[in-house]
Amino acid sequence: MRAFDRAKKIMASYEEDNRIFCLQDKEFEDVSIYNDPSFYIFPGFCDVHVHLREPGFSYKETVASGTAAAAHGGYTAVCTMPNLDPVPDSPQHLKIQQDIIDKDACIAVYPYGAITEGEKGERLAAMTQMAPNVIAFSDDGRGVQSKELMRKAMETAGDLGKIIAAHCEDNSLLKGGYIHDGVYARKHGHRGICSESEYIQIERDLKLAEETGCAYHVCHISTAESVDLIRRAKARGTDVTCETAPHYLILTEEDLLEEGRFKMNPPLRTEKDRKALIEGIKDGTIDMIATDHAPHSREEKSKGLEKSAFGITGIETAFPLLWTHMVKTGIISAEKLIELMAVNPRRRFGIPLGNDFTVWSMEETVIDTSDFLSKGKATPFEGEKVFGKCLLTVYDGRIVYK
Repeated sequence: MRAFDRAKKIMASYEEDNRIFCLQDKEFEDVSIYNDPSFYIFPGFCDVHVHLREPGFSYKETVASGTAAAAHGGYTAVCTMPNLDPVPDSPQHLKIQQDIIDKDACIAVYPYGAITEGEKGERLAAMTQMAPNVIAFSDDGRGVQSKELMRKAMETAGDLGKIIAAHCEDNSLLKGGYIHDGVYARKHGHRGICSESEYIQIERDLKLAEETGCAYHVCHISTAESVDLIRRAKARGTDVTCETAPHYLILTEEDLLEEGRFKMNPPLRTEKDRKALIEGIKDGTIDMIATDHAPHSREEKSKGLEKSAFGITGIETAFPLLWTHMVKTGIISAEKLIELMAVNPRRRFGIPLGNDFTVWSMEETVIDTSDFLSKGKATPFEGEKVFGKCLLTVYDGRIVYK
């Protein structure tokens, strides 16, 4: 039974009025929007950048809790980053992670393989051996500092037909920073992370991607310069895509509080950067929105801006935040948001959309971390009024959240 027909059948029992709002077909050929006062149906969202923390850090999150949270957020496919213990840098280490996924995941989970052994940036991981079982390669959490090592990684990934998904950060420019190197940092005596630390490595990698022909994807861009570099690279024909996250589109350093829930990497930047990211969304420079869902324990996030761990939870709040701040305000259309959250990520990473969909009521609600299914509760959006409540998520024809 096609997802559309199954949606009507399920929702007929869920609501007396079973009219359908929107459903993307599996071939990604149309994203028609039909308004309805009762509920909305979308294709299952796809997040190419999450941290499920297992194996190694199950006190922060597990595959079971992380995929349950994803289903609560309307996602039916996620790609999980490799900063784990052990790091999936060999078939043996990857199998440990895959066994957990096979046992506990309630939606589709695609693991990344590491670019380098242990994500240490010294020697390439066993990329060839892992390639059949990973979605792409990344050393997320760390930038690959060696230009020559990144070149070898891109050459190898190109031969394997795999994407390099890069966390771009030049360590020589960090200088112990932990929030943006801007007005707030100077006013409150914090050490800052400069924008150059991100975009200089993007600039380096774009040249390498052009030279090697590698399919290149830039993770969580946050600066105006990054948008401009990628825009110009696309105009030259470089095989590059990129993502940003909801918090960079909504918040800036002006919204910072002295709390760990405002600390992430990259950090919140300036209003100029936020506006540049929005323009990048509108003109297609930014291909997709990923959450960088990065759960930590309460203790790890309770130590203020300086000492808290980097990272916030986001997979359960992404859609209502983006609908509220981007669609209801008229910045982008509903169709565009679905492209960013469901169509483009699947198309770039080759992730199928089967009998997957998610049903939403657009009632006003309040972000309340006590409702989260994720173990991570740190979000800068706690208490914010938003529009959107997930009623149902179906993956592969099965209800995974209701």
